[in-house]
Amino acid sequence: MKKFEEKTYETETIYKGKIVQLDVDSVTLPDGNTSKRELIRHPGAVAVIAVTDEGKLVCVEQYRKPMEKSIIEIPAGKLEPGEEPKTCALRELEEETGYTSDDLEFITSFYTSPGFADEIVHLYFTDQIKPMEQQPDGDEDEFVEQMELTVEEAEVLEKEERIHDAKTAYAILYMKLRNAR
Repeated sequence: MKKFEEKTYETETIYKGKIVQLDVDSVTLPDGNTSKRELIRHPGAVAVIAVTDEGKLVCVEQYRKPMEKSIIEIPAGKLEPGEEPKTCALRELEEETGYTSDDLEFITSFYTSPGFADEIVHLYFTDQIKPMEQQPDGDEDEFVEQMELTVEEAEVLEKEERIHDAKTAYAILYMKLRNAR
């Protein structure tokens, strides 16, 4: 057994929705005792740090039901079954912002909440964006407003908790470090 590994001996699926699945795993702990783990299964997501020629971060504002408020985020979205992360990143950039790019650079991947969810976000960067000739319709149940922010403006919005998610906070830190070079 690997260090700290928990062996699953039973899985019960409690809920299977359009985006997530809730499983309860019965596990054997490293010391031989047993426990239950509630797990959110998620197909994964992408996010894009897109920067204009003026050095501004492209963001979108949208309502987030779990927080019951609108927040400002970098463009992001859920992977479709079998979809490559880079393909998804370009699709989300186009759908949410009306920009496209021929140059998406992979930065990193990270788990959003590893204590109870397996969602992984694949993060990309581009400073080679251009407006699309024909603006996309976007998702029918998604209402977003695109905006472009300097790093300083984004930091103010973080303090005001209008930017209040990890992927966008990561993007701001990434831009600060990139600009400092």
